[in-house]
This record gives sequence, structure tokens and C-alpha cells, in this order.
Amino acid sequence: MAGTGVFAEIFEDDVYKYYSDGEWKKSSSGKAVSIVNPTTRKTQYKVQACTQEEVNKVMESAKSAQKAWAKTPLWKRAELLHKAAAILKEHKAPIAECLVKEIAKPAKDAVTEVVRSGDLVSYCAEEGVRILGEGKFLVSDSFPGNERTKYCLSSKIPLGVILAIPPFNYPVNLAVSKIGPALIAGNSLVLKPPTQGAVSCLHMVYCFHLAGFPKGLISCVTGKGSEIGDFLTMHPGVNCISFTGGDTGIAISKKAGMIPLQMELGGKDACIVLEDADLDLVAANVIKGGFSYSGQRCTAVKVILAMESIADALVEKVNAKVAKLTVGPPEDNCDITPVVSESSANFIEGLVMDAKQKGATFCQEYRREGNLIWPVLLDNVRPDMRIAWEEPFGPVLPVIRINSVEEGIHHCNASNFGLQGCIFTRDINKAILISDAMETGTVQINSAPARGPDHFPFQGLRDSGIGSQGITNSINMMTKIKSTVINLPTPTYTMG
Repeated sequence: MAGTGVFAEIFEDDVYKYYSDGEWKKSSSGKAVSIVNPTTRKTQYKVQACTQEEVNKVMESAKSAQKAWAKTPLWKRAELLHKAAAILKEHKAPIAECLVKEIAKPAKDAVTEVVRSGDLVSYCAEEGVRILGEGKFLVSDSFPGNERTKYCLSSKIPLGVILAIPPFNYPVNLAVSKIGPALIAGNSLVLKPPTQGAVSCLHMVYCFHLAGFPKGLISCVTGKGSEIGDFLTMHPGVNCISFTGGDTGIAISKKAGMIPLQMELGGKDACIVLEDADLDLVAANVIKGGFSYSGQRCTAVKVILAMESIADALVEKVNAKVAKLTVGPPEDNCDITPVVSESSANFIEGLVMDAKQKGATFCQEYRREGNLIWPVLLDNVRPDMRIAWEEPFGPVLPVIRINSVEEGIHHCNASNFGLQGCIFTRDINKAILISDAMETGTVQINSAPARGPDHFPFQGLRDSGIGSQGITNSINMMTKIKSTVINLPTPTYTMG
């Protein structure tokens, strides 16, 4: 059970502690932040409301610990990461329980997230040893006008203190996708979890604590964004920010100054369906891509751009599958569970009502109980409707009928988002040409958008993000190049 047994140390007086300098602590503020269960809409957990002074202490510890960690052999860093991964997977049940209660993730998907996270950490350890174990050797006479009088040795060194801010929808997986690369690269890490998902993160961090990482190397501070959010992101002790979320990331990027940023800020992933597409394949992927975890995924299918000639048949097939989706509590492994908060449900409803007012065709009756919204497919959506452009982050999927491929590409590229998109066609030549024309970070051909596998590059254009994620890209991003140049008194040539 969460907060009991091996995890008892992180829970006291009905409130979860925060993690600083290798210890589990109560905040001097004496205040707590409540976490509301999306299903019951009642307070499920409470976490510490950390102060700015406590953030200062965390940063001091992180800076000090990083200096020593950078001198730790790569094999030892990897060994500890493998140990943390094993402990994480061993304790998947209580962490999954937190995910079910905090963010209404279906029980089976919650377990999968934890196991996947352990695998990600292990992969980081192995990939990091390979990437960071290699340097580069250059000689000066490869550039015109130079003799071989200089040897340049370059290698990757850590940035320092990484601030990691994951989102509510994958709080464990998207936290470790930042923690693993940061640690193997020799950085320290300060984690600011989302409020919904904070207890899951604290349990995950405890697994790293049990693995025996040095004190101060990993910290986890909880609290209100209004009190410590800007203070964290603008803190002079932070050397890099890795953020996954929404519009907040744009504000962070404007305030962060001259430090590296890695950001994934959402999407309006378009699904372009051509006349020759396998409509059964499309329907299956649309259901998986648009409605899994109630559409609360950055890479969810968020708009279908279907050629008019096949739109009726496609809508009929998707409707048949929507009717089979189960709706209810996450404990029952339902396909559609409550969205994360009442404010999210209200926002989704606003998009739906705008579409209704402007004449969209409702393939299902709109139904809502509290945070639970039944899945809705909206046909005959037009560009003047908000749902055509805005990201609902809920189980609502619009269909826009198009008369040409160019029309579909134009709609995709007119969006302020550019995370992923997908194309369904049997013609690989058309698929490649359309893929090249779509202004998105990734295009999937004959499959729904997806972030994984976790070692694949993952990036967005425009308001969808800065930089690229994926294990290798994250390790490289959390390091910088250091060069040492040996100057020789006379030119030297091997076997000269």
C-alpha cells in the first residue's frame, strides 16, 4: 500500500514529506497542499508546501553533491541506476496505486507506466556508459593552412544542477526520463512534481533513495507553483531545465535566461486519412490514439483530417468502436476514466459546446458526470470551431472533412502546435511526400502518434517545444563539450 511498509518513512501525520539532502522532511511552513482524487473529487493525499528558503537549501545541497558525483566512475553511476530500476519495478504495485488515485489512470496502465520507467532507467545506464565513454580526437592539419601542431581532445561533461518538471499524465515515466539521463551524465537533479502526481513521484524518488545515491544528489520539492514555481525556474543555482507540460513552459522559457532548455509543451496531432487507407487500421489506431487515458496525452490523435470520399465509412467504423469503450472508475480498468480535474472537465465542455453551437455533428450524445466525460466523436467540424485548433486533453475527437491532401497539410501546418502527426495510406511514396510537408517533430505512417519507445527522438516545433527528448538526446542535451588542446613545438605525423 502507498505510504506504508517500506514507504512508511515518507509519510507522517497524514502528509507526505519532501526529499532533501538524503532525508525525508516536513516543511517549516507547516502547510500542506491537497491532492484531489479525480474520481471521488475528494482529497486523497496531502504533500508539503515547501518554502523558498527550503528551495535554497535544496539547491545548495544539489550543487555540492554534483561536484562529487561528477568524479564518480561511469560504471558506478550505471550500477546505481540499474539498482534503482530494479527497486522501482519491485515496488510497482504501491506506485501504481498512487497513479490510480491521483490521476485516475486505469490500473493496468498504471502498472505498465512504472515497469516502463524502470526499463527506461536501465537503458539510460547502458546508453550513458556508451555515449559518455567516448571522446573525440582531432588534429589541426585537417583544416587548410595548418600543420599538425595541435591535438584536440574533446569529451562530454555535466551541466551541473538539472531542474526537472514532469506533467500530471505520466508523472513517474516523464520524471525518470529526466532523472536517468541527468544522473548518468554526472549532474544532480531537483524534481518539482506536478500537484496531481506528486505522491507517485515521491514513491518513485524513494526507490532511488533505497538504491543508495549520494545525499543531495536527488531532491524532490513539493508545493504550490504560485509560491515556489518561478523561484525554482529562475533560481541562479539551476543549470538546465527539462519541462513537460503546457503553456507554463512558454512562460518559463521567457524567464529562464541563458541556460539550456528541454521542453515538450503539447500538441494538436493531426491524422490525415487518404482514399486508399485501410479504414479498419485507421479506426483501430484512432481509438487507441484518440481515447486511451481519456485523451490526456500530448501525442493523442486530436483531429482527424479525412478525405471526403471515405469520411462516411471511416466515421461509421470509429463510431462502432467508440460504442464498445467502457466508461467508469480507473480501479475497474475502464477505457475512459475521469479527467484529472474539474477545471479540465469544464474546459473540455467549453470546446464541445462551442462546436455544438456552430453546427458540428455529434455522433454520440454529450454526457458528463463530475470529472467523467463520455467519449464523443464530432463530425463535420469546421475551422471556425475552437475544437479544430485547441487541445482538449480529453475524450473528444473532431473530424474535419477535406477535399485534397494540400488542404490537410495546410490545416496541420496552420496550427501553433507541431508535435506529431500521422498519415494513413497504402502508397509509401505519397506518405513520404506528405510527411516531409508536415511541420511536426515526428510523423507516424500507418500508426497513431506515440512518444515511445523511450529511446526514439521526441521533439516538437513552434509552441510544441524546444530541443529533443529520447534517452540519447537527453543525455547529450544535459552535457556540454569540454576540449583540451595540446600544442606541439613542431609538426608531427604518425609514421612520417
